[in-house]
Amino acid sequence: MTKIDHLGIAVESIAGARSFYEALGLHVAHEETVEHEQVRTAMIPVGNSRIELLEPLQEDSAVGRFLKKRGAGLHHVALHVSDIEAVLAELKTRGARLISDKVQVGAGGHLYFFVHPSSAGGVLLEICQDAPDAPQEPGA
Repeated sequence: MTKIDHLGIAVESIAGARSFYEALGLHVAHEETVEHEQVRTAMIPVGNSRIELLEPLQEDSAVGRFLKKRGAGLHHVALHVSDIEAVLAELKTRGARLISDKVQVGAGGHLYFFVHPSSAGGVLLEICQDAPDAPQEPGA
């Protein structure tokens, strides 16, 4: 089953951004640093999905460059899939342009890869799957 997993939002500061979401009655459930992406993340549950705040650790990281060029805002849309390897293989077969041609491990142990905006209607698209040892959500 494919569903929207989260919306990634680039911010200058998680501490500065979280007060807005708290004013809406939402709360950060998990914060984590993903060193290989040079980003600090904060996950905010919203119904069956999440908002992921992305704070760069370095100006020359992917999120740091995004902020410098475009400012704070929507960085990516993440789709949750049940078989990430099969989706990666299918996209490669169809000639999709990928940011990385292999599955990586991100925040919370989730598996992911990114599809370049040129192959996804102008949107940076993250394909993700639960961590291999994570309990499955009902209906997922």
